[in-house]
Amino acid sequence: MTTARDIMTADASCVRTDQSVQEAAIQMAGLGVGALPICGQDDKLKGMLTDRDIVVKVLAAGKDSHAVHAGELAQGEAVTIGADDDIAELLQTMAQHQLRRVPVIDGHTLVGLVALADLTRHLEDPDIGLIMDAISLD
Repeated sequence: MTTARDIMTADASCVRTDQSVQEAAIQMAGLGVGALPICGQDDKLKGMLTDRDIVVKVLAAGKDSHAVHAGELAQGEAVTIGADDDIAELLQTMAQHQLRRVPVIDGHTLVGLVALADLTRHLEDPDIGLIMDAISLD
């Protein structure tokens, strides 16, 4: 059985809740990613921050990216998948919540991230069209 741990990108970098959105954007650029998990000082996952969040909720709203903290953009409880959950459950979670990336946790600790690219590389006979239809917003 293939699990989330088998296909995830390990060692996902976090942006801290008290870091500015400007710092998060610099971190994203440096890592070449469009999203980062938001973690508290307790290392627990608080949410996800995307480049789109920064553009729409901060820049387009005329807010100062140095003054807005990443934690302010964390919305509710983050949708996650367990590291030892199988691919079927991962796909179901992504489809149900229409997610393109899911943080992977082991207990309460963030251990990685699964993105669409990870799925396409690891599924034996991927039908990318079905996956995209299942998780894409209308």
